[in-house]
Amino acid sequence: MRCTLFGRTGLRVSELALGAMTMGSGDEGVDRRILDAYADAGGNFVDTADIYGGGASETVLGKLLEGRRDRFVLASKYTCATDPDDPNSGGNHRKNLVRSVEAGLGRLRTDRLDVLWVHARDEFTPVDEVMRALDDLVRSGKVLYLGVSDWAAWEIAQANTVAELRGWTSFAGSQLRYNLLERTPERELLPQARAFDQAVMAWAPLAAGKLTGKYRRGESGRLAGGVEEDEREARTITAVLEIAEEGGWSPAQVALAWLRGRPGNIVPLIGASRPAQLADNLACLDVDLDAAAVARLDEVSAVPLGFPHDFLRDPGVRRNVHGHRGADIDERRTWRASRADTP
Repeated sequence: MRCTLFGRTGLRVSELALGAMTMGSGDEGVDRRILDAYADAGGNFVDTADIYGGGASETVLGKLLEGRRDRFVLASKYTCATDPDDPNSGGNHRKNLVRSVEAGLGRLRTDRLDVLWVHARDEFTPVDEVMRALDDLVRSGKVLYLGVSDWAAWEIAQANTVAELRGWTSFAGSQLRYNLLERTPERELLPQARAFDQAVMAWAPLAAGKLTGKYRRGESGRLAGGVEEDEREARTITAVLEIAEEGGWSPAQVALAWLRGRPGNIVPLIGASRPAQLADNLACLDVDLDAAAVARLDEVSAVPLGFPHDFLRDPGVRRNVHGHRGADIDERRTWRASRADTP
């Protein structure tokens, strides 16, 4: 497995991250085999959260990392309520931040987190409070790098702008749901991440199993959440299954290979409950989709970008904005086009 950089930092993270959400919910021996197999493949980026399994994920992960903690980039999250009867046990505010990190460090048996994600947006806490409190933790040495999960693009941009203007630590990574069935982040979130040089950790890269085709085979009954395939989902899943059969790959490998090929610094977050499942996902690193397969997947899974993106791409509007020499300007765009254009 190769490495990429965590946003504009020098931190090296593997090109596939391992999600530990299910660790601590079953056989600890299986959890260890999964972590070992991931490490043996060259993986080093492990992601958990304080609420996973009521803290059990962090607890088990702390045990499994003993003696090799420094070989991994360890990431956890805070925000979600850990005590539903305590209004301060959830949220982005400073009190919950400090309490969550202190408790998490104890469970993880470590003195710092390599990456701390803000798990979700708490609209009651001002952005400047969040960023100042996070910066204090970085300066204390308990957290090394910061990331943000499940925020609106405009608020991530606001947060990073405030942090950079005030000399505070900014978000180096953005974690969001992105896969062939969920391409709406291409409207705002992915352009925002590229503009701020953020690494993007894509959770649910297989769309809760839909893209593996297992629900069509009847292995797990109805589709995830009891929701049937709509027309776009049906076309996309069919294309994934057919391309997988033609190439001799599994559908999961095709879906992950497409995701890894997207513009920007995309790191799929893979999760596994069995070593065999992990091995199948890791094999996506050997999948090389040809241009025709990528074009087909792009076409069947495409979503409208909406206003103002589609409006500004209209040829007539582009002529109004750029004049008759607009095509000449496009031909001269290099770095900015590769980093800022939405595919």
